[in-house]
Amino acid sequence: ASGPAYACETILEPAAAASPAPDATPRLGQVTRDLGRPHVDVGEKVTYEFCPPTSGPHYNDSRYGPIATNVYGDDDAVDPQGWIHNLEHGQMTVLYRCPEGCDEAAQAALAALQQQLPPSPLCEFPANRSVAIARFDDLPTPYAALVWGRVLFLDTLDVAEITTFSEQSADRGPEPQCQAAVPGATAAPSATPAP
Repeated sequence: ASGPAYACETILEPAAAASPAPDATPRLGQVTRDLGRPHVDVGEKVTYEFCPPTSGPHYNDSRYGPIATNVYGDDDAVDPQGWIHNLEHGQMTVLYRCPEGCDEAAQAALAALQQQLPPSPLCEFPANRSVAIARFDDLPTPYAALVWGRVLFLDTLDVAEITTFSEQSADRGPEPQCQAAVPGATAAPSATPAP
C-alpha cells in the first residue's frame, strides 16, 4: 500500500526533431502512442508502457484527477493518473525531476513559470487555470511539457519553448475544457469538469 501507484515499463527517450518543410514553423515535441483513456479507481496501480505517459488510464475523482492546476512542490505527491486526466481535457502539464530534492532556486523558477505563460491558445484560460506543474522523477531530462499524445523534453526550464509548445498543441485533448473551440471533440458521459 505504501508503494507507488504507478509503474513504467520504459522511460521514453527524446527523439530527434523532424526536419520541417521550408518556411514552415516546426511543431515542437514528439508524438507518443495513444494509451487510451479508461478510468481507474483511486489506489489501483497502473503500469504505463512508457513514462512520462501522455495518455492512458487515469482517475475520474474530483479529489485526485483531474488535479488542480497548481505548482506542486517537490514533497507533493501527484500521480500520473491525476494529471493524465488534465491532459485529456486539453490542459498542459509541466513536469520536473529532482530525485535528491529541489533547491530553492529551482522551486522559485517553477513557481514563476505559471505566471510567465500566456493564456491557453484556444480556450484562452489563464495559465493558472490550464497548466499544472508537478514533480515526476521518471523523466530522461530535467523538465518536460506534456499535452495529450505529445511531449516536449527540456534540459532547461525554457519559458519561450514551453509557450510555443502550448500555442501549437494545448487545448486539443479528446475532451477539451472548452468544447466549442475544438471541432469534433467529444465528451465522455461521465466526464468531470476541468478544475
